[in-house]
Amino acid sequence: MLTNERHEYILGLLDQKQTIKIQEIVDDTGASESTIRRDLTELENRQLLVRVFGGAVLPGRNLSEPSISDKSTRNLEEKIKLAKYAASFVQEGDSVFLDAGTTTFQMIPFLKDKDVVVVTNGLTLVDALNEHGITTYLTGGLMKSRTGAMVGSQTIQSLMNYRFDLCFLGVNGFHPDYGYTTPDPEEAAVKRLASTYARKTFVLADHTKANQVSFAKIMDLDGADLIVNEIDRHMMEQLEKKTTVKVEKQ
Repeated sequence: MLTNERHEYILGLLDQKQTIKIQEIVDDTGASESTIRRDLTELENRQLLVRVFGGAVLPGRNLSEPSISDKSTRNLEEKIKLAKYAASFVQEGDSVFLDAGTTTFQMIPFLKDKDVVVVTNGLTLVDALNEHGITTYLTGGLMKSRTGAMVGSQTIQSLMNYRFDLCFLGVNGFHPDYGYTTPDPEEAAVKRLASTYARKTFVLADHTKANQVSFAKIMDLDGADLIVNEIDRHMMEQLEKKTTVKVEKQ
């Protein structure tokens, strides 16, 4: 396969799958790994892709971050169902971390009768938590205007004072090879730390997050159980090799 043919193949595959691995291109084209690495470097220099560990993703998409208003109405019905299912794992008297996300926000009405204590770095969650009479601690930190999330050193310091029974996180993408990701490294650090202080961590993600990769890695798949609303069989087989997948039944 000529160089320009490989480049066209790589870009076509990337457009189809959003993320690609070096090894699959090697297998498909018969070219050596060093040749494919050079191809990816050249395509990255032309700003046609972005190289990540072991492969490549589409440019720009992994750094973009929708605002809270954009995300709050997207796939709302699916988020409510996911949230209700996620809340079913919370027991009476649990201490819970809810991160700043639109799906975790939807969990709040389903927690009101469980006498739980919630810690959150999501400013947008506070009013709803208060309205439902849920005991709430808000971390300090720098507030991100687009998402209402508290991040930074003060948030990290605040989290060190708590221990959680359960931790619930939102993500921008999950991938069998690249794990759970989000656009902002500071948010990724908060999510990762909250998880380390929890007895059990769940990631909530609707089906649109499957195979998506953002800039900052939160953790590997085995760091949390994944709660999804639907998943195809091939993806399920890949995911179940690395984590527990809980599917919300429609």
